[in-house]
Amino acid sequence: MKKHTLLDSAQTPDGRQLQFTEHDGDYSIAVGGAELMSTRRHYSEDRLAELACEGLRTKRGARVLIGGLGLGFTLKAALTSLGPDAQIVQAEILPAVIAWNRNPAYPLAAKALEDPRVTLAKKDVALVIRQSPGGFDAIMLDVDNGPAALTVDGNKGLYVLPGLHAALAALRPGGRIVYWAAAADQPFERLMEKAGFTVKVHRCRAHVNNGSWHTLYEGTVSASPNVRPAAKALPRAAKSAAKPVAKPVAPPTRPKSRRT
Repeated sequence: MKKHTLLDSAQTPDGRQLQFTEHDGDYSIAVGGAELMSTRRHYSEDRLAELACEGLRTKRGARVLIGGLGLGFTLKAALTSLGPDAQIVQAEILPAVIAWNRNPAYPLAAKALEDPRVTLAKKDVALVIRQSPGGFDAIMLDVDNGPAALTVDGNKGLYVLPGLHAALAALRPGGRIVYWAAAADQPFERLMEKAGFTVKVHRCRAHVNNGSWHTLYEGTVSASPNVRPAAKALPRAAKSAAKPVAKPVAPPTRPKSRRT
């Protein structure tokens, strides 16, 4: 059996050790032996972009936001789904994750990050959202295991009502946001509706036809500015709490990967 080769490691903002490894031609990111993401299993990340970018290929000047770079699969799927004059803002706060993706020695997202349609924002996606009222036609968020399985407390701000209102305010009329989640969460679905989104729930596998089931929450807003619900800004307390990291970092007590 071939061994996992440690290629690099980095410390997350909460002090955990992030490991970037290779095994039999596949690459993964893990914490404490628990695999968080892999080049072998990324179908739900592809679907995240496909759902969010649906209908935008022919929209002139479409602008979208991706929260969390991971191994680059959502970014690559978004580039495939969008037209030549689209703009993609890729938010990622971990320099190591950016470096791994940019390294041409690894088959990740080096080419995608060089695409002229892509702007890399080295900051919290929550901050990008708050700073961009009416700025995006679509938002894709894959920064944690989802509202029912948070691994970093600072990410909570994205999944509570003030964070949903901020996301609503960052979308253009007819815009769409899609959240990645490891498991279904009906209270979050109802909270999205309360915030003013029309919600659809999608289930998909980690692989195309097998692997764990993941949940994608799609929220859309009215195409008419006159009937969009009024979005509230994040209160000061919520702003200080909303500091998501780039990808879920499982604590040592969570041995099971979300991607299996």
